[in-house]
Amino acid sequence: MKNYDWQSLLAEKVYARYPEASRKPLIGITGNYGEQTCKLAEGYYKSVERAGGVPVIIPPLADTDIIINTLESIDGLILSGGGDYDPRYAGEEPDQKLGEINEERDLPELFITRLAYNRQIPILGICRGIQTLAMALGGKVKQDITDIATINHSQQEGRCVATHKVIIEKNSILSHLYNSQQLMVNSFHHQAVCECGEKFTVVAKSEDGIMEAIESHEFKSIIGVQWHPESLADGQPLFEWLIREATSFREACALHQIITTLDTHCDTPMFFPQGVDFGCRDERILVDMHKMDEGHQDATIMVAYLPQSLADSQPNGCRKFADDIFDKIEAIVSQHEEDIAIARDPRELLCLKNSGRKCIMLGIENGIALEGKLENLKHFADRGIVYMTLCHNGDNDICDSAKGNNTHNGFSAFGKKVIREMNRLGIMVDLSHAGEKSFYDALEISEQPIVCSHSSCRALCDHPRNLTDDQMRALAAKGGVMQVTLYPGFLRTNGEATIEDAIAHIEHAIEVMGIDHVGVGTDFDGDGGVRGLANSSELLNLTRHLMRRGYSNEDIQKIWGLNFLHVMNKVQSAKA
Repeated sequence: MKNYDWQSLLAEKVYARYPEASRKPLIGITGNYGEQTCKLAEGYYKSVERAGGVPVIIPPLADTDIIINTLESIDGLILSGGGDYDPRYAGEEPDQKLGEINEERDLPELFITRLAYNRQIPILGICRGIQTLAMALGGKVKQDITDIATINHSQQEGRCVATHKVIIEKNSILSHLYNSQQLMVNSFHHQAVCECGEKFTVVAKSEDGIMEAIESHEFKSIIGVQWHPESLADGQPLFEWLIREATSFREACALHQIITTLDTHCDTPMFFPQGVDFGCRDERILVDMHKMDEGHQDATIMVAYLPQSLADSQPNGCRKFADDIFDKIEAIVSQHEEDIAIARDPRELLCLKNSGRKCIMLGIENGIALEGKLENLKHFADRGIVYMTLCHNGDNDICDSAKGNNTHNGFSAFGKKVIREMNRLGIMVDLSHAGEKSFYDALEISEQPIVCSHSSCRALCDHPRNLTDDQMRALAAKGGVMQVTLYPGFLRTNGEATIEDAIAHIEHAIEVMGIDHVGVGTDFDGDGGVRGLANSSELLNLTRHLMRRGYSNEDIQKIWGLNFLHVMNKVQSAKA
C-alpha cells in the first residue's frame, strides 16, 4: 500500500490563525413590527456597540432561506421586546385579557429561535424575547398574569427606572454577572413565562413569584430576562456576556473550518431499518447530516453492531448481518453523494473535508461477524472497515469481554490469529469492551498500535468497561489512543452525567497518557450522549469548553481526531 503523505493536506492552514476569528462578533437583533415598518429601540444596538459587537437588525420575515442565510452570518442573537404572542402557536385559545398580538413577528421569531438553538448560537432574550425562548423550546407562556401578580409588572414610569426587585439563584450565570442575588429591574408586560420547559432553569423571580429570568439547562449560551436591560444603567453586563459568548462561538466555528473533527464510534446504523432519513434532521437519531452541519462535525465512524445473542441464534448469519448494515450505509450515502461519502483512509477523509463533504468511515463492533473464519477479515477489509471492536458484552471465540466469564483467560488461539491478520490487512484492533487480561494480551500480540474507540477512565468512574490508569499508560506506551465516550454510565457512577464529566475524563486521560493519545468516541445512538453533548449538533460545545480551558488549536485538533488518524495511518501503512 502506498504511504500517502496525508498530513500535507493540513499544511499551512491547520495551525494558522483563521482570519474569520479576528473580526468583531456580529449580533442579529430581531426587529419589532408596527405601522408597516421594522423598527428597533436604540438601547439594543447601542448596548451591543458598547459591549464590542456589531449590531444588525433582523426583519420579521418568515422566508426559510432568508432565516437560514441570516443564521449563517451572525455570531449571536438578541430576541427583542414587543407585542404579545398569539397563544394559538402554543395550541391555546386567546384569553379575553390578551393584549395586542403582533402576528407579523411570531412565526419568524419562533422559527429563528429554534434554528439558532440547534446551531448553538448564543442567544439573549429580552422581555418578549424570554417568552419567545419558552414558546419555541418547550415552555409555556401565561397570557395574562394580572390574576396572580401582586406587584406592577407593567410600569408607567420611564424605561430607565427600576421599579421592582428580582431574586437571583445562587451560582447562576446571572448571579456571577451582577455579583449579587438581588437586582432592581424594570418591566413592561402582562404575559410571562409560566413553565420554562426542560431545556431551561429558572434563575430569577420577582417577589410575587413571576419568572423573571431563565438560563440554559444544557450548557448552551442562552439567557432570557423579562426586564429591559438595554434601558437600565446597570444593564450592560448581559450584553457583555453575549459578546463574550458570541466571540467564543465565532472562534470555535472558525477553528472547525480548518481542523477535521472525527467521532470514532456511533451506532446510528441500528436505526436505519426504521426508515430514518439521514439527509434530514430526524429526531429519532442523534447523528444525521443536518446535526453534523449544525455541530460542525466532519466525520464519524459508523459501526455494524452485532448483538452477542446473534452468535447463538444465527451463528452462520453474522457476516451477512454486518454486510446488510454496510449495504444500507452505502445506499444512504449514494442518495446524498453530493454531500457525504465513505472514506477508507485518512487521506480520503481529508480530501472530503477539503471538498466540503461529510465523511463516514466503517467499523465492526463484535468479532462474531467473522463467524470463526479468518478469511472473512479479508472480506471486510475489502468493504473498507478501518477497525474492528473484537468483542462486545460477552466472551466470543476471539477473546474475553469486560462483562464476560473469562472463557479463554484473555485471547483464544483463534483470537491471536485474528490480531495478526488484522495487522497484515491494515485494520485497527479496537479493544473497547475487552476484558483487562484480553487488553494486555492484545498489546503483546499486536505489532501495531491498538485503539479503544469508545472507553473512559476507571479512576473517575469505576466500571469494568473503562480503562485503569495502568492500562492507559500501557496503551500510550505502544502508541495507541483512547477515545473518551459519552455513554453516561461510563462517565459517572451516580447522578446525571453532563459535558463537564466528559471533559473531566478527557483531561484525566491527557494527564495520564499525554495529549497525543486521547480523542472522542461518542457512542451516539448506542445510548451515548449527555446533557451539553446530546447529539452531533452539540459537538461544537466541546470545542468551546476546551478553548475556555486554554487548549491550543493544535491540542484541540489532536483530540478531535488527529491522534486517531495517526494510528490509522500507521496501521494502514504497514499493510502487507
